[in-house]
Amino acid sequence: MSIYLTFLFYAIPSFSVLILIEMIAARMMGMKINRSSDMISSLSSGLTNTIKDAIKFGFVLVSYSSLVDSMTIYKLEPIWLAAIAAFIVQDFAGYWLHRLNHRVNIFWNRHVIHHSSEEFNLSCALRQSISVTFKFSAILFLPAALLGIPAYIFAILGPIHLFMQFWYHTQLIGKMGILEHIIVTPSHHRVHHAINSKYLDKNYGQILIVWDKLFGTFQRELDDVKPVYGVLRPVKTWNPILINYKHLYQLIKDAWYAEKLIDKVKIWFMPTGWRPEDVNKKYPLEYIENPLKQIKYDTDVSLSLSVWSWMQYVLTIIMMLHMFTVIGNVEPKLGYMYAFFLFTHIFSLTSLLDGKWHSIISESIKIGVAGFLIYSQQYSWYGIEGFLINLFLVYLVMSLVLTYSFLNIEEKNKMENYGV
Repeated sequence: MSIYLTFLFYAIPSFSVLILIEMIAARMMGMKINRSSDMISSLSSGLTNTIKDAIKFGFVLVSYSSLVDSMTIYKLEPIWLAAIAAFIVQDFAGYWLHRLNHRVNIFWNRHVIHHSSEEFNLSCALRQSISVTFKFSAILFLPAALLGIPAYIFAILGPIHLFMQFWYHTQLIGKMGILEHIIVTPSHHRVHHAINSKYLDKNYGQILIVWDKLFGTFQRELDDVKPVYGVLRPVKTWNPILINYKHLYQLIKDAWYAEKLIDKVKIWFMPTGWRPEDVNKKYPLEYIENPLKQIKYDTDVSLSLSVWSWMQYVLTIIMMLHMFTVIGNVEPKLGYMYAFFLFTHIFSLTSLLDGKWHSIISESIKIGVAGFLIYSQQYSWYGIEGFLINLFLVYLVMSLVLTYSFLNIEEKNKMENYGV
């Protein structure tokens, strides 16, 4: 098992406990910072990212190992000094990659999922991308390669640096005195996630806030400007897989409709949100012009559907952890198939929260994939046999039936609410 997956085994339960504590604390403080469907969307997004990383899906254009092997000009020692330098390089690179993701159209698709929630709480931290297919961030680690900092330091430091960014996604912690001048705090990151014009495209730092102050992107949280969260072009779905590719889909459409060849090329590399003038006139998009008048996306699901969705989410975690334990002992194609099964499962449960009938299609695909995998493994599921397999098959049928039933019930309830 990789270092990253080992970290996850400890991080997942720890994050879950902290999210629960935040929920309880917010309720005791009389603050409404969570909505059930939004949390399921956020947490499911975290699972899709984790599953993708577990099967190592993606293409590394430049690896740090190749850079350090070919470009070292000085060996920085002792190891503790190399670790400190690695942390500084990691955080510096993180600032610029984060800024790039916000400022360039094509790269915004890699990051929009993280900002898509219209709430701000610890679960939002888990909205991580699955659309990062080509990896090139190692280029930003060139200073470390020149100093001969070993790759294994970043293999350990990377997950730690990522998980250290979890805690400041909260509204429950105010300003933190002198720490506001040194590290990224919840106050700084509330500004970063806000769509208020005063706050937009500010505070890209990940651990140290010094980079924002050096490069002119710092903005403190103002007492008279309450942050409004989300994105200027609302995603209007709970489905994290769709959110991951929503911006890319729009870019493809805009490039197709653009009349000028230069615009078809330019659109990918222009500032985020830029569209060709002719396309913007013919196919206008809905944007939030006044954040203070934001209407949050909501599908007003029933309590029974909410409970069922949480049960489905818990089952996803159990199956994902099982996948972690077996993925190193099976053929790669079986690992990919397990991941695909989990993706269709997440697609279905979040589409059901949206009230979309294509959740029936994804449920049917899920059953087909499961049936193929059980048959190909001689009536077993990655080492699980006997009664549990029969129980699993019953669950698959029940999930399809309940999905169909919930869609009908929720649609009927909405028609009654609107007096149709």
